[in-house]
Amino acid sequence: MSYTEILYDVSDRIATITMNRPDRLNAYTGTMGDEMRAAMRVAADDPGVRVIVLTGAGRGFCAGADMNNLNTISAKGRAGGASGNSAEAAVGKPFDPESSADYQTTHSYFPAVPKPIIAAINGACAGLGLVYALYCDQRFAAAGAKFTTAFARRGLIAEHGISHTLPRLVGLAKALDLLVSARKFDADEALRLGVVDRVLPPDELMAATRAYALDLADNVSPRSMAVIKRQLWAVDQLSMRQAIEVGNQEMLASFGSEDFKEGVAHFVEKRPAAFTGR
Repeated sequence: MSYTEILYDVSDRIATITMNRPDRLNAYTGTMGDEMRAAMRVAADDPGVRVIVLTGAGRGFCAGADMNNLNTISAKGRAGGASGNSAEAAVGKPFDPESSADYQTTHSYFPAVPKPIIAAINGACAGLGLVYALYCDQRFAAAGAKFTTAFARRGLIAEHGISHTLPRLVGLAKALDLLVSARKFDADEALRLGVVDRVLPPDELMAATRAYALDLADNVSPRSMAVIKRQLWAVDQLSMRQAIEVGNQEMLASFGSEDFKEGVAHFVEKRPAAFTGR
């Protein structure tokens, strides 16, 4: 498949999706959103892909929605060229049919992709760019990267589920600060707040991200990663007892899997793992 606003590459069982509008700091457009979703579908369906890395070309990760599109907002609240803003409208078939309906909308589908998604935040990460970063499973940032929620300074509100994902990471009071003030904060503060998981020198960001992803791809059961990811993204919707019951059911299913047999065998035989995801 050819793309115009993203790049897609697979090597070492790692799919790298690069938002590719560097002259606009990778500002989001509907085309970019459609292509990103299509690439995520390719990666999700490819048995040769174990981990997905999302990053941006040039100096930015994603500087939010393209202001040229925001200038064409219609009375229905839809940006020109956008895929749509409805939190209720599902787009395409679910990535993981067992995932919550919460993760089957226009922008919220990352948690339903049954493979780990790591954001390599190489620069400016604002507005909708931050929304997407927070839907990733982990976030590695380059030192000096700048962040902002942006919405309140554009006369907008906490969009596309960030009112749920941000306090999940940083707590209510800190999320309120970042959303209401829409102030800029750097990668070091993002790490202290819990918005990102690691901060790395800019020239080491991709190598470190790929090294982590490669360890997952080579040494971890794809089946286990998919199930654990689904468990963790669903946990806010479950009581403790329900989470235990789900875990017990998934553990029984794991005992019957090929990956469990391989997990024991490679440990006992002291050899590299050869997981199949089955």
